[in-house]
Parts: sequence; structure tokens; C-alpha cells
Amino acid sequence: MDSLAVEGPYLALVGGVAGAMILVGWVWQIYKGYTTKRLADVSKYLMIFISGGAVLWLAYGVSVRDLFIIGTNLAGIILMMIVLGMKIRYELNTGAGARDHAAGKL
Repeated sequence: MDSLAVEGPYLALVGGVAGAMILVGWVWQIYKGYTTKRLADVSKYLMIFISGGAVLWLAYGVSVRDLFIIGTNLAGIILMMIVLGMKIRYELNTGAGARDHAAGKL
């Protein structure tokens, strides 16, 4: 297993790129939702599961004192909560939540 170990500056690079990729996806979703005022295609359940995983990763990061894991997951949780809040707000404003529920799309 030692051949799979990443050390030194490469470890920081991998952690930084991985964190940036995860967070950019949420920032893009916030931008898209803000401009279209529509997030009906984003699953609440997916976001809840991803948030749960991020909370567990955050706890792990705190336990091993890894700033990349802590920072990425803390920022990810905040961005997911923003997307979820936008989704709920837009669904309440448009009535899309009731229509999707009736159509079985939730």
C-alpha cells in the first residue's frame, strides 16, 4: 500500500484541487439557480445525503486535524444549505413543490 501514498507538496496540491472541484460545482449551482430562479431538478434527498456525508467528513477532518478536509467540507455544507434554501424558497414562490410531489418527482 505504500506505493499509493502521496506526500509533500503533491498531497497539498491534490487536496486543494479536490476541494476546489467540489466547491465550484456548488457555486455553479447557486449561480444557475439565482439566474433562473428555478431549482426543481435538484433533488432534496440527494442534497440531504451529500450534506450528511460532508458532516461526517468534517468530523473526520477535525479528528485528524486536516485543514483541507475541514475547510472543504465546512464550505461545502454552507453552499449546500444555500442551494437547499434557494430550492425551498423558489418552490414555495412558484408552487413547483406541490406539483412535483403530485407528479411523484420528489
